[in-house]
Amino acid sequence: MPKIPNSRIRTLRTWMPGISSSELVGVDEHMNQIKLIDLASNDYLDLARHPLLINAAKQTLETDGVGSGGSRFITGSRNIHQELETKLAEWLNRDIVLLYPSGFQANLAAVLALSDRHTPVICDRLIHHSLIIGVKASGAKLTRFRHNNLTELETLLRKSRKSNPEKKPLVITESLFSMEGTTAPIKGITKLCIKYDAKLLIDEAHAFGIMGSKGRGESFGLKEPISIISGTFGKAFGSGGAFLATDKIRGKNLIQNCGAFRYTTALAPPLCASALAALNLMEMNPHWGSDLQDKSISLRDSLAQIGWQRPLGTGPIISIILGSDELAMNYQKRLEDQGLLTVAIRPPTVPEGKSRLRLVIKRNTPAEALERLIQVFKNK
Repeated sequence: MPKIPNSRIRTLRTWMPGISSSELVGVDEHMNQIKLIDLASNDYLDLARHPLLINAAKQTLETDGVGSGGSRFITGSRNIHQELETKLAEWLNRDIVLLYPSGFQANLAAVLALSDRHTPVICDRLIHHSLIIGVKASGAKLTRFRHNNLTELETLLRKSRKSNPEKKPLVITESLFSMEGTTAPIKGITKLCIKYDAKLLIDEAHAFGIMGSKGRGESFGLKEPISIISGTFGKAFGSGGAFLATDKIRGKNLIQNCGAFRYTTALAPPLCASALAALNLMEMNPHWGSDLQDKSISLRDSLAQIGWQRPLGTGPIISIILGSDELAMNYQKRLEDQGLLTVAIRPPTVPEGKSRLRLVIKRNTPAEALERLIQVFKNK
C-alpha cells in the first residue's frame, strides 16, 4: 500500500441534522459539539429533510417495507419503481428510464452498454471516476480531451473515424462537473457527435433539478446523438439511488443484458417514493433551479469584487483553486471557525497542484452565511 502524505489523510466525520435544513451538528478535534452551516453537501434544493419527501418515504415504508428483497427480475419490482420510471421518462422526454441503486453503478452500466474492447472511447479529462472505471471494465481504448475543449474533441473524433471507420466512437462527458463547477458545451458536443457519427453518454448527476429548462438538465430537448443519460437521486432530489434514461432499443437491451440492472437488489421502495415526491416538487417549482443559479452567480461576482479570480460556471458548485494541500486545509479550518462547513478537495480527487475548496450553495443557504464567507476570503 503506497504511503499517503499527512496532508492527504482523510478522516471520517459524523454529522447530524441541525434545526434548519442548512445546519449540521458535529464535533471538533477536541470532541466539542459544533454547529455549522452546510456549504459542502450535494443536497442542492434542500429536499433531503423536506416533509413531503419524509412523509412519502414513511407511507411506502409501511406498505412496501424497508428493502425490496430481490432483483427486479425476481421479487424486487414494486409499483413505486414503475411509477417513478414512467414519471421520469415523461419529465425528461425519453422513452425509457431504469432505476439503479447508486450513481456509480448506473455509470458502469451505461459505459458497458455502449462500449466493448473494440470501441474507441473519447472522454473529457475531468469526468467522474465511475465513468473511467466503466471504460476500464469494458476493455475499450480510452482517449481524453482537455476539459470542455471542442477543438481537441473534434481532432480526436476525426482521427478515430479515419483510423477505424467501421467502429462508432463513444464520447463521454458530464454536464455539470462535480469538482470544477463548470458546464459542458453540450450543444457543441452533440453537433460534433452528429458530424462524426459518434455515440454520446452524458452524466447529468449534478445538473438535474438545477440546470437546463426547468431543471431537466443540459441535454433536455436534444435527442440524437445522445445514447444514454445518467442521473442520481442523491443530490438535488434529496433521496438516494440513480437512473439511466435512453431510447426503447437501448432500454430493452439494458433490461435483458445489463448485469448491473439484473443482478442487484432493486432500489429500496422508500427511496423511490421520496424521489418521486421530489420530482413532483420540482415540477411545481420550475424556478428553483434558475433561482439557485442566480444566487450562485451573485457569490461568484462577490468573490471577484474582492480580488479573487472569478470561479467558472453558473451552477451551485463553486470551485476555488488554492494550489497546495496545506492552503486548502487552512481555508477549510478558517471557514469552520466562522461556523461554515466546506471541504478541502485534494489529489487524487483533483490534479496535483489544484487543491481547492469546493463550495456548494443550496436553495436555503442563509445570506448572512455567504456574507461571513466573503469576510474570510477578504483576509487572504
